[in-house]
Amino acid sequence: MSALRQVAIVSDIHYAGPQERARGNDYEYRGIANPVVRMLLRYYRRFIWLHHPLEQWPLLERFLQAAKGADFLVANGDYSCDSGFVGVSDPAVCESVRTCLGKLRDAFPGQCAFNFGDHELGKLSLMGAQGGMRVASFHRACTELQLQPFWQRQIGCYRLFGVTSSLLALSVFQKDILPVEKSEWERIRAEHLAALRGAFASLRSEERVLLFCHDPTALPFLWEEPTVRQHLAQVEQTIIGHLHTGLVFWKSRLLAGMPVLRRLGPSVLRMTTALHEAKKWRLFRVRLCPALAGIELLKDGGYLTVRLDETGAVPAQFAFHAIRR
Repeated sequence: MSALRQVAIVSDIHYAGPQERARGNDYEYRGIANPVVRMLLRYYRRFIWLHHPLEQWPLLERFLQAAKGADFLVANGDYSCDSGFVGVSDPAVCESVRTCLGKLRDAFPGQCAFNFGDHELGKLSLMGAQGGMRVASFHRACTELQLQPFWQRQIGCYRLFGVTSSLLALSVFQKDILPVEKSEWERIRAEHLAALRGAFASLRSEERVLLFCHDPTALPFLWEEPTVRQHLAQVEQTIIGHLHTGLVFWKSRLLAGMPVLRRLGPSVLRMTTALHEAKKWRLFRVRLCPALAGIELLKDGGYLTVRLDETGAVPAQFAFHAIRR
């Protein structure tokens, strides 16, 4: 008789601890000098994206209550609001991530795995050009917070792989990187690639892969790896986060192949670079895990579960579970 295991998948929790909440929900546009840009961003946050980003932290407890029957948990990155824009090297952000991970680990002791999101490492703010990736954030995440750049778990014939999208797509984030840290980031990326190449090369023919990758921008870079392409047929599903909502995922597929826009700032450059290569996403059989809060326009947050037949007799069975707010 085949054994079924249920895995809960959550992404983009964006938990805000006390120090982040003290910064106020206007943290992102408070430092923008241009009043027109500031107003546009305020309206975008109010009506489209997320009106009160620092007040969504109670949703984590609701998720934990709803998902308590699962056998295993995968969290697919972005555990804080990254209100300092430099990742967990910011003490307030580190507090948020430590609290979030602690709650997840307590709920699934020894039965959980955690991906890096882009906000753990830091990224330039949407319009304010504040912050960026910091090597100190990477090392703090690995040591104090015990995140792994690459991880794998075995569940029957399934291998679960977790990759760090910001490392794989490092060339897209050049404007986020301090020049003095570029060589160290390249070294970290090389180590990450060596680990995932080894994992894909070790796959047995009967094994199937569930691939967890926070930001789909990284997928075309994975396609460039011969070892990954050789075993791509074994990747049953790739679970992404980052996009927060199925609406953005649908638009991303619609705009796949668009030209790269280089003169509209680093955020637009990142987005259009990802969309230019987005046709390759389908090769990885991509499935979105939305943000726990969804977006303001649709209130469409939630999480996924997947039932795995350890023998592989039937494909993985995914289900979406709404979290209302």
